[in-house]
Amino acid sequence: MTYRNKAILFSAPSGCGKTTIIKRLLDHFDCFDFSISATSRQPRSGEENGKDYYFMSHDEFRQHIDHGDFLEWEEVYEGTCYGTLKSEPERIWADGNVIVFDVDVNGGKNLKRYFGDKALSIFVMPPSIEVLEQRLRNRGTESEESIAKRLGRSAKELQESHHFDVTIINDDLETAVEETRRTVAEFLAK
Repeated sequence: MTYRNKAILFSAPSGCGKTTIIKRLLDHFDCFDFSISATSRQPRSGEENGKDYYFMSHDEFRQHIDHGDFLEWEEVYEGTCYGTLKSEPERIWADGNVIVFDVDVNGGKNLKRYFGDKALSIFVMPPSIEVLEQRLRNRGTESEESIAKRLGRSAKELQESHHFDVTIINDDLETAVEETRRTVAEFLAK
């Protein structure tokens, strides 16, 4: 069965577990293909260009903006842009697969507007801001300044959950994954 023109959009503040949930769903649904985002930030240890992100300089990113190559893009943090290239849905749908997006909250809202009923938008929420802070600290990859910046942004993003089709509270990972699996299966069956 092909799922041409269907998309699943995942958004959440940093540290809510959306990437972990997505990885579990990619293992479960054979028809899923991950949309690789473009970014102007530097790769982190172990990240590969064309697999984790399309890494580009800030100037290259701006050139793509000027050429109208993005479905959506945003300067998430000063000097750091993320976006979805128009070529990604074309690539994935050409194979008859469902596009899975892992995007920031504004990106999720913009993509939902673009795809409409072809997309299921899922907002992953932490049980509390305190739990979110602890998860960010446990990563061991963030400076205090970065954690403070992310938490400030997260507080605003958490107020945007009503713009999404479904909100999944990631209090217990297994429960959140199963709830997401059921929700996605219902969407694909439509």
